[in-house]
Amino acid sequence: MKLAVLTSSRADYGIYKPLLKALNEDAFFELHLIVFGTHLSAQFGYSVSQITEDGYIIDHELDTMPEGDDPAAISKAMAKCMDTFTQVWERNDYDLVIALGDRYEMLAAVLSGKVFNIRFAHLHGGETTLGAIDDAFRHAITMMSDLHFASTETYRQRIIQLKASDKNVFNTGFLGIDYLKSVQLFSKEEFIEKFGIDLSRPFILSTIHPETIAFENNENHVDEFVKAAVLLEDFKIIITMPNADTSGMVIRKKLQQLASTRKNIVLVENFGSVGYLSCMKYCEMLLGNTSSGFYDASFFPKWVINLGRRQDGRLRTPNIVDVGFNAKDIVEAVKAITGKPVPVFEPVYGCGDAASKIIKILKDEFRSN
Repeated sequence: MKLAVLTSSRADYGIYKPLLKALNEDAFFELHLIVFGTHLSAQFGYSVSQITEDGYIIDHELDTMPEGDDPAAISKAMAKCMDTFTQVWERNDYDLVIALGDRYEMLAAVLSGKVFNIRFAHLHGGETTLGAIDDAFRHAITMMSDLHFASTETYRQRIIQLKASDKNVFNTGFLGIDYLKSVQLFSKEEFIEKFGIDLSRPFILSTIHPETIAFENNENHVDEFVKAAVLLEDFKIIITMPNADTSGMVIRKKLQQLASTRKNIVLVENFGSVGYLSCMKYCEMLLGNTSSGFYDASFFPKWVINLGRRQDGRLRTPNIVDVGFNAKDIVEAVKAITGKPVPVFEPVYGCGDAASKIIKILKDEFRSN
């Protein structure tokens, strides 16, 4: 089976890892990687190097980065992505292409391929993020895909509603659980040796992404976060930088200004999957609005203070505390859960066998055709 995988960022690559490993080791599959988006950007950590270090052969490296972060620049980047992918779809005859998630460049790649009758399999369909335009992108990718691998039964049912059919719609669980159950995370000593960051004192792990529905509010949001970070001076706050979304640069600049004046603030562009998850393992809590706070944090589990509206619509587990972008409320939420045990709850994202389930389905589907 000639199978291509679309990866546009460090985030989706980290999720793909268990599946890529399993596909690469199975002679049934001829694996091809198509790399684009922020992977090729030095500003965002040039994470394509991580893919090559992991030993994968990349078929295509495509420059699809926007020239700015306003709506016009994002729209032009989508058009550029569609045009660039036209050459890929014209010259290749993949049996199936796997797409993950909801980013604008992933939508553009799938939309470009659809007119060539490319068959797509979609991971992480059926989810909702009402505070991000990604919600519409995700559902659009779902509608253009032929196979669907949902991370929970709730999301599987939503895909069935969207498609008005349960054909080829599967609840396989979250691939990240596979990865977390198998990966050897860094010790605190290994972490400081690799990244120069000491994790021995209590610290908060934070990521702030733009809310792309009401992007005009992002400057105020980051200002409130900065105020809270200043008040939380007893904590080290390790901040991973935001992705390439509308109004993302204003968040970056404000965080860089904060770090330049506060010794307790550490900015990191790209830890890589093992580094990021190791950091999560030792943190006191997560603070921000990343989907990782819903998926990865549920494994350990860790307290998560989820800020704002970006992740509205996702499943809530007992470790998640929702707070608006208000400095006073953020500080109070941090103090309220500091030192308290995380509630125990049943896993909702599977048991760590998502990759094997997906591979079995792919083989059965390919043989039936």
